[in-house]
Amino acid sequence: MTKILIIDDESYIREVLRDVFERENYIVNEATSAKEALKILEKEHFEVIFCDIKMPEMNGLDFLNAFEDRFSTPVIMISGHADIETAVEALKNGAFDFIQKPLDLNRILVSVRHAIEKEFLVTETKRLKKKIDKKYEIIGISPAIAEVKELIEKVAPTNTRVLITGENGTGKELVAHWLHEKSNRANNPLIEVNCAAIPYELIESVLFGHEKGSFTSAIKQKKGNFELADKGTLFLDEIGDMNLAAQAKMLRALQEGKIMRV
Repeated sequence: MTKILIIDDESYIREVLRDVFERENYIVNEATSAKEALKILEKEHFEVIFCDIKMPEMNGLDFLNAFEDRFSTPVIMISGHADIETAVEALKNGAFDFIQKPLDLNRILVSVRHAIEKEFLVTETKRLKKKIDKKYEIIGISPAIAEVKELIEKVAPTNTRVLITGENGTGKELVAHWLHEKSNRANNPLIEVNCAAIPYELIESVLFGHEKGSFTSAIKQKKGNFELADKGTLFLDEIGDMNLAAQAKMLRALQEGKIMRV
């Protein structure tokens, strides 16, 4: 059964939403404040959360920031005092949707259905990802393997750049995958680039992207691997086989944290 949490300091709004959701056979719980909601969420999981923006003590946007750090449930923001700027801020901070008061009940139900679909897809993706991860499992209990696993646990949560070295077949790719899986970026893409396989004349376009018309075959704008890996992980395989000129450009991008499309 789908469970929904309603967070609003106005009892009338909570009653209206409860009535609508219970008619659809959803299980409903209520919180009169954002702080109370966070306590409930520590103990119970919900498929969808409805949260008002204007509330005493902790407003809806503050709740959203605190919530996003710990949970992944879709949050639908509601407000009767908001402007477009507030709505944009809520969506940028991770809200699934934004609905203006007075509430359109049909719009609410559509938004809930979409949020439930998203929650299902996220759960299913995680399940499939676990099956795929077995392909990259690091197997072994030797001191050397234990040391590698310990290093991964230490480094993965940081935003530092990592150089993985070793002979062919020692498992550098496995380490790269586990660094990604153990990091805060695991829900975002891992982009793998075989540096040795990219021709010199294409290296900048592949890594940094290009603008429409920048060269003969550039018929539209294209993002490079750096942009595609944004908020995720960029794995540069066989970087030592990349030509020296391209390595210099790569080094600059890594040092400055900036890129420029061709």
